[in-house]
Amino acid sequence: MGGDRVDFFVSHAGRDGAWAEWVAWQLIDAGYSVELDVWDWAAGRNFVTAMSDALARADRVVALFSAAYFERERYTTEEWSASLVHMPGVAAGRLVPVRVEEVPAELVPPVLRPLVSCDVFGAAEEAARRALLAAVAGPARPAGKPEFPGRPGPLSRLGGAGPRLPGVLPLVWGNVPARNPGFTGRDQLLADVRQALLSGGRAVVQALAGMGGVGKTQLAAEYAYRFASGYDVVWWIAAEQAGLIGEQVAALATELGCAAPDADLGGARRAVLGELRRRDRWLLVFDNADSPRDLAPWLPGGAGHVLITSRARGWAEVAVPVEVDVLARGESVAILRDRVAGLPEGDADRVAAALGDLPLAIAQAAGYLAETGMPAGEYADLVGSRAAQLLEEGRPSSYPRSLAAVTVLTLDRLRGQEPAAAEVAGVCAFLAPEPVPAEWFTGAGGQLPAGLAGKAADPVAWRQVLGRVSRSTLARVDPDGLLMHRLTQAIIRSCLPPEQATAARARAEAILAASNPGDTDAPGTWPAWARLLPHLLTLRPAATSNPGLRNLALSAARYLIVRGDPRSGHDLASRLYRQWGERLGPDDLQTLSAGYALAFALREMGRSGDARRVSEDTLARCRRTVGEDHPGTLASATGLALDLRALGETQAAWELNEDTLARYRRTLGEDHPSTLNSANNLANDLRALGETQAARELDEDTLTRRRRVLGEDHPSTLGSASNLAADLRVLGETQAARELDEDTLTRKRRTLGEDHPDTLASASNLANDLRALGEPQAGEDASR
Repeated sequence: MGGDRVDFFVSHAGRDGAWAEWVAWQLIDAGYSVELDVWDWAAGRNFVTAMSDALARADRVVALFSAAYFERERYTTEEWSASLVHMPGVAAGRLVPVRVEEVPAELVPPVLRPLVSCDVFGAAEEAARRALLAAVAGPARPAGKPEFPGRPGPLSRLGGAGPRLPGVLPLVWGNVPARNPGFTGRDQLLADVRQALLSGGRAVVQALAGMGGVGKTQLAAEYAYRFASGYDVVWWIAAEQAGLIGEQVAALATELGCAAPDADLGGARRAVLGELRRRDRWLLVFDNADSPRDLAPWLPGGAGHVLITSRARGWAEVAVPVEVDVLARGESVAILRDRVAGLPEGDADRVAAALGDLPLAIAQAAGYLAETGMPAGEYADLVGSRAAQLLEEGRPSSYPRSLAAVTVLTLDRLRGQEPAAAEVAGVCAFLAPEPVPAEWFTGAGGQLPAGLAGKAADPVAWRQVLGRVSRSTLARVDPDGLLMHRLTQAIIRSCLPPEQATAARARAEAILAASNPGDTDAPGTWPAWARLLPHLLTLRPAATSNPGLRNLALSAARYLIVRGDPRSGHDLASRLYRQWGERLGPDDLQTLSAGYALAFALREMGRSGDARRVSEDTLARCRRTVGEDHPGTLASATGLALDLRALGETQAAWELNEDTLARYRRTLGEDHPSTLNSANNLANDLRALGETQAARELDEDTLTRRRRVLGEDHPSTLGSASNLAADLRVLGETQAARELDEDTLTRKRRTLGEDHPDTLASASNLANDLRALGEPQAGEDASR
């Protein structure tokens, strides 16, 4: 609108957009200037700024009162609050209340209750128009001679037909599904679609895309009813079978009178497209379309609007794609509590979380809970194991199929079209509802069935497989990988025959085991570990029979600990240690490795006594089963020495570390990372025993080797640098300690992050150096 002043700004809730357009049209037709968000605000504009500017420009505000208008979270609160301020030069208050539905008095804020409002609902359109114009004119005599009533208003003179009174359907209204009286939420998405369609250009064709059960058809139907007053023609076309589109278009041709009932389909198509191009104010809905190729011949162009709903993606050539996502959690909870009497909010939240806020699943769950009386907690627990059975029940009448039926049908269809794509979907069903990197499949060719392995080895064929999965909407494919909704996963898992489910799970385990990111101590691998971890935990590695997955789980426990989360590392290692001890035996090497990981976590949590008990038992079993020089035995000895030093038994720790270092050097060599770790520990013992010069010499040698073997920024290298700085500080070389600590802190902040425990320890060391050098303020700053 620019900076020009306007007579009115129309303030409304999103769901009352049709009323807002009708009111705005009547005001403009009566000669007023009006600003309306869906007409005048460009897509992407800052909403708060636009609202503030509009309120500053408008002399008065027409507020459309409804129950939705007074919901606390809406910006309408700011709009009517600002409107109550008296403006210089305006004789009456700025706010003109207009009720568009019956509003319970208790919903209206007390400050607004005394205001006189006019009602435009429940009346014929002309009566509603007169009431609106009387309300905005107020009880004032005209300033000049009244205009002759027979003269048309400015918009009518331009040949435009204004919106009908909301709730009045157009004369040409075909095949639109019955309105869902329980439709809840989606106000913002509906408003965005409306605004985009009104913006013109390419945006007059909008493709609502998303997985099955996300509510695309319901959204399109609600749009048609909510904004019916803005159209003269609304025609719904079932587009799932492309061959049947023509008959439905021919029926529209007959309804419009542009083709005879017995016209051939080609003639009817040309007549309809030509008629619609000459008109505006029409809406076509192509529901459940399969591909842009099927619809392209049936899109009229022109000034009307087209909505497409589809599970497929790839509509950008013919439409503006609109991704329809799951419900917001608050919307899911509201639906469940509205339909299940007495359901507490916490229970509704738990059910919504189990269902992943998928609209059809929420509707089915509400119907099932209301009908059977099953406790919400029991329902949520059963979703993981019996989703296919549960989600066959409670189907609302507004949906043609249950969610389970839709998912199973889609999987069967995918299996017939591209078996490799169905294999991929089956694997994803046993992983977490998080992105699955596509390269996990291509990097694990040896773990895949022959057909899928062949596709994964060919870049073009592999991308075609991913495209099939994406078009099926069983999973979304984007640069992060494949993402499958948790409910789709649960249904696939529970509908697969036992032998197929076992095979799919085994493939998921093998693929994950082959995707080990590597050195858990190297920060460069941490993003890959973070992506892998939720999938590993979903597979419950404590129960697996796959040795590769068990090794991966051991490394994941260490990753959590060195990443700075010893509590989570402890929880994982504890489960592995306990369950493997029961299943594999307490002397199994992987059980003993889990014991080492558990002791590491306990040590990092400050529970040195508990860590010592686990370490002593693990070391004794390792010595008995695999011998003194086995890497597992030496690792357990290293852990026990750390526990002894922490408990004040430094001499015993030194003796054990000295023996362990000698064995490492003999079996693995001077430069092996485990050897260097052992040397680092022995130097710490020497420092604690007062032999600082010997500690310095060993630390200098270890730091040199680690820099060469691991690199300057590896956490182990930085640990050696911190230890050498500690030696220098004790030996009185404080300036040298400061320089080394400064460099080490900079590197740790860059590689580990500001809040990692090792970074914080380095900051403390540097602060000590600065205080010792007589710079107390700098020391305080460094320790913050």
